[in-house]
Amino acid sequence: MLPSKFIIDYIALLSSESGQCGPLAVLLSERLPSSWRDAYLRTIRHEPNLVRFRQRSFEYVCDLYSQLEITGSVPYDQTVADRVIGVFGTSSSAEQKRNTRRVRIELSEELEGTARDDGHLMARSIGGGVDVNLFSQDRLLNRGWSSQGKIYRRMEKYCRDQEGTFAFRVRFTRMAPTSHVG
Repeated sequence: MLPSKFIIDYIALLSSESGQCGPLAVLLSERLPSSWRDAYLRTIRHEPNLVRFRQRSFEYVCDLYSQLEITGSVPYDQTVADRVIGVFGTSSSAEQKRNTRRVRIELSEELEGTARDDGHLMARSIGGGVDVNLFSQDRLLNRGWSSQGKIYRRMEKYCRDQEGTFAFRVRFTRMAPTSHVG
């Protein structure tokens, strides 16, 4: 069980305290980024460099700490890495066919010989790209070889088959990311 300071209460997030109502995807798009930011800030000790950008049909919220290091705003710290905090948006068709040669080249050297893959925060098949969209993921889960992996793959398939499905994923700690499809 996670300490309460790391938990986001999605039910409370959707409560209409602010008087807003409307499509669930709109409410989540408005409320997720600030909820993730607040929870993320409670988990870190370094100065963050939070940025938000759109790539195709998904929006990414990231901590690009290395940009602060480059400018000299903070000292270099090898224990702090750039990371995607969360991603949300709607599923769309894959941008292009998978370039298997490129994927093989991009596999992280540190993952060789481990039980991990370069996973996609948002599957390539639902419009997620490569680059910022990659993270170290348990191989059994990523490939659908475990019971949780089978569920994970069914969610991806649903998003692929139902283009325009709102989905989000959060990953601001070293724990496994959480996925949701709506």
